[in-house]
Amino acid sequence: MPTESKHHHPRELPDPVICTVDVVLLTLVENALQVVLARRAQEPFRGLAALPGGYIHPATDRDARDAAERVLREKTGLQSPYLEQLGVFSGPGRDPRGWSVSVAWYALVPWEALESRWTDHLEVTSTSQVRGLPFDHERIVHEALDRVRSKSSYSSLPVHLCRESFTLPQLQAVYEATLGETINKVSFRRKMEELGFVEPIPGATTGGAHRPAQLYRLRDEFRRNLSLTDRGINSGG
Repeated sequence: MPTESKHHHPRELPDPVICTVDVVLLTLVENALQVVLARRAQEPFRGLAALPGGYIHPATDRDARDAAERVLREKTGLQSPYLEQLGVFSGPGRDPRGWSVSVAWYALVPWEALESRWTDHLEVTSTSQVRGLPFDHERIVHEALDRVRSKSSYSSLPVHLCRESFTLPQLQAVYEATLGETINKVSFRRKMEELGFVEPIPGATTGGAHRPAQLYRLRDEFRRNLSLTDRGINSGG
């Protein structure tokens, strides 16, 4: 009878997969939507501006969100602005070091919070001028913009671009800058009442004694969760 071979072929181990997080950090500068980029300190693409990103640290990161929050702290000094997962980008051609997976996130932050932590390795560029970024970061930015504009049309998302206190006209201007379209004032105020994510600050006004404007703030329960509406902000309904 034939006997089984006692020779075992060594099992081939797969090549390691590069696993990173990248963050599309959006802010408003002079009422124009901007994306924050960080110049890369290492190869590949050393010295070029790219999305803030980095390797996932399996020994210390609890999950991909934890890794994204850590990367933002390291690259921008921000603790935890509004952060939401965008998607997973993967393949053999997106990183010259090998087959890679990036869990991409997007975050919104008011310029005032970012400006106070500004460093020389950061830069901002208009979302309409994003060109030639390393890896597939240009594609990630465009997908983030599509997501943000879509979500802004029926949620409280744009408020995370506002200062701590703001007037309703200022909030409307932020919505218009994010959506890229004008909004009827009466319709906008009706939607804000329906969404209920802002509250007036008692005794706080701005604009002088003749025509003072009430100041508002984001309710605590909506700092990490969005308020949603069934109909669009600019639907007129």
